[in-house]
Amino acid sequence: MGWMDTLLAPIMWVVSWIMYGAHWVLAQLGFGDGPSFAWVLAIVILTVIMRILLIPLFFKQIKASRGMQIMQPEMQAIQKKYKGRTDPASREAMSRETMELYRKHGTNPFASCLPMLLQSPIFFALFRLLNNIPNIYVGAGNVEYVAVLGREVGGRGPIGPINSGTAYDIMNSNLFGANLSDVFTQVDNWGPRVVILVLIAAMSLTTFTTQRQLTMKNMPESALQGPAANMQKIMLYVLPLIFLVSGLNFPVGVLIYWLATNLWTMGQQFYTIKRMPAPGSKAEKIFKEKQARKLAAKGITIDEPEVEVAKPQGQRVQPQRKNRKKKG
Repeated sequence: MGWMDTLLAPIMWVVSWIMYGAHWVLAQLGFGDGPSFAWVLAIVILTVIMRILLIPLFFKQIKASRGMQIMQPEMQAIQKKYKGRTDPASREAMSRETMELYRKHGTNPFASCLPMLLQSPIFFALFRLLNNIPNIYVGAGNVEYVAVLGREVGGRGPIGPINSGTAYDIMNSNLFGANLSDVFTQVDNWGPRVVILVLIAAMSLTTFTTQRQLTMKNMPESALQGPAANMQKIMLYVLPLIFLVSGLNFPVGVLIYWLATNLWTMGQQFYTIKRMPAPGSKAEKIFKEKQARKLAAKGITIDEPEVEVAKPQGQRVQPQRKNRKKKG
């Protein structure tokens, strides 16, 4: 057991029990016990459960993101104020004003990343759990050649309810011929490899779509300019490429988990953008136009408040120059 397994042991234990429990329920519903598609669905159920638990943090993320968007003009004003000033006093003053701005809007630059950060341990725990499935199957203290993987693996003890028998079932469960523990770089058969490549492509595409949906449709124009916006545009294209390359080293089960997570995020964002668009964004404009059409269909019109200009009353009295007395 490596240091990462030791660090992630509690989360791996929780993940293993959720997967095992989901599979048991599916087996009772007639999906079949042993190696079966039920283990694929168990990973999807694991994703749904984890994302439901993260819903409160998702709404905090929305609040933080909108606070960051609203404060962008004020942030740019502070940056412009101290542009080119590198003395310690100016840096301290800029930092103090920036922190005061965060407090004013009740947000911080890390709050919007919190759901992603909290998902990372779950992701790595599932990654390590699936990587250890062949080792659990072999058993503690043993080294054996596993025909399914075509390589030698070192044995280890069970993780939660995942013992040798359960590990065998998971290892032999597959999605269109690709086993849950298969990794692109470790299989020679092009049948499973094609399935893995399709999953990687779908994972990268959904990552791109999710980021583009958020940045291009649900942000005010003020937030689409400046260094932070440029960084987001770069990440829009960089993140899918990172997943495209790194996905070659992910087990099929992890790819299924990440794809299911992306699909959940897309649906969650679609609902949020449609029902609660960010102020000043393109989505808000569409939302208001739809509301106006619905009200118009009911015969209700909303008139924009007119600004009354005060008119001058009567004729203006022109100032008159007083005649200066002539000196005798």
